[in-house]
Amino acid sequence: MEKMEKIVFLDRSTLEAEVRRPVFSHAWVEYPVTAPGEIVERLRDATIAITNKAPLRAEALARLPSLKLIAEAATGVNNIDVDWCREHSIAVCNIRDYAVHSVAEHVFMMILALRRNLVAYRQDLQQGLWQRSSRFCLFTHPIRDIHGSTLGIVGHGALGQAVAQVARGFGMTVWFAEHQGAARIRPGFEPFERVLRESDVLTVHVPLTDATRDLIDAAELRLMKPDALLINTARGGVVNETALAAALEQNVIGGAGFDVLSVEPPTGGNPLLTLSQSNFLLTPHIAWASREAMQTLADQLIANIEAFVRGAPQNLVG
Repeated sequence: MEKMEKIVFLDRSTLEAEVRRPVFSHAWVEYPVTAPGEIVERLRDATIAITNKAPLRAEALARLPSLKLIAEAATGVNNIDVDWCREHSIAVCNIRDYAVHSVAEHVFMMILALRRNLVAYRQDLQQGLWQRSSRFCLFTHPIRDIHGSTLGIVGHGALGQAVAQVARGFGMTVWFAEHQGAARIRPGFEPFERVLRESDVLTVHVPLTDATRDLIDAAELRLMKPDALLINTARGGVVNETALAAALEQNVIGGAGFDVLSVEPPTGGNPLLTLSQSNFLLTPHIAWASREAMQTLADQLIANIEAFVRGAPQNLVG
């Protein structure tokens, strides 16, 4: 008789897509959201857990002897104690390459808006400046093309590659940054510091790890051109937010577009939330969230679970 798997989706409301049920025999339980204190009780008999952002740390995992698989409904797994899972034979799988178009388009939405001062011009219109102008057009803010400019990319994975492809279509020069402090520069890469110093736009596409936390801090921001833009659709902790807020307020760099913060939702406040200047754009972690991308994610999520149950796991982490 086929063994019944129990699948528990801890935060179903984070995925606005149709999620088909696996083809194997199973029980399915889902919750819109799950607080940290509810995790152990909700996963007590589960063999498979699905999480997007609900944290699965060692202290909770140690109390879940039936758990065999954690299916991350995202690419980043910084909400899961992957080392503990590896040591205790709990498989972890994640989602790969599902939002390459959605994230790349979001990056360029921000780049174009900032280079052409879209927000500032909208504010001028709302204040009636064009209506009172003596000329047919309004020249209150500089407008820059992205054609012919240099895009520096930190991160050479699928997202970085997708952004590079779009950039080349716009006629940008694309540089991939080598690891910070690397002793050897690989073919196709430029030194990290050179990319920071010479890029007109710098965009970040790396996971949040101990090595990448505060990768862009005050010293790195000071290396950038005074009119350069910084785009972050990766993870909030990759850029030091206090340093960025100070850099924008002091005109150290030309502007920034962020889709992520170090704590989400930012209920405890964040220095970037108080910025009011038109050269800073903040969106609420939605670069990944086109309808097409979310459906691709949902389909891959179930495919990952089915592959694990039939003994051919895919997209394993760690």
